[in-house]
Amino acid sequence: MVGLTQLYSTLLQIPGMDAADLTFGDQMVLLWTDMGFMRWPLAFCLLVGVVVAIWKFFDLAVKTSKTRKVLGEVNQLLAEQRVDEAMKVCEESDSPAGNILYAGLERRHEGTDRVMKAIENQGLLELSKLEKGLVVLATLMNVAPLLGFLGTVIGMILAFQAIEAAGEVEATLVAGGIKVALYTTASGLAIAVPMSIAHNYFVSRIDSLVVDMEESAQKMIDTLHAMDTKQRTSA
Repeated sequence: MVGLTQLYSTLLQIPGMDAADLTFGDQMVLLWTDMGFMRWPLAFCLLVGVVVAIWKFFDLAVKTSKTRKVLGEVNQLLAEQRVDEAMKVCEESDSPAGNILYAGLERRHEGTDRVMKAIENQGLLELSKLEKGLVVLATLMNVAPLLGFLGTVIGMILAFQAIEAAGEVEATLVAGGIKVALYTTASGLAIAVPMSIAHNYFVSRIDSLVVDMEESAQKMIDTLHAMDTKQRTSA
């Protein structure tokens, strides 16, 4: 919004577009009005993007906290070869890491290959849950600028219609169409930029979680394999 305000202030310096000094609130109201009917789909994109970004931020924060907690407990229990207790912790954790490790521990008696397969299958399910909502942000990243460009085209059409109706070119006749064209483009880009930043931030957070879970899963497989080897040797 600060960028749009600066853009509006710059436009006021253009001859024929100067206006009385306005407060920030008045500038926002005028900007909203001058964007024409394209303000509604752009506002919808902004609202959806903000809601999804806020929800995803807290969702990942909770899952990250639970994941780190369960990974620490399970790693300690597995290091002490207390597998049954580790399974109980995973089952009660209700976290992505807990579900993945539980799926592997549940099949510990079926061999390492079965354990790895169970971890991979459950991992795909948990990854899809972690990525929930990202497709919305990715869509808004593409749709918002396109809506802005559509507003640009519509604004230029209005400008040329005004010229055609008047039969001559005057700045006051085409200013309205040009303003719609500039404002909608700037708004679409202003929406897409933070959505892109939020999307990439969440992807990096998810990647970090996945790496932690993969490391813990590998430690679990190594521990189970060592226990299985020890049992066979003693037998």
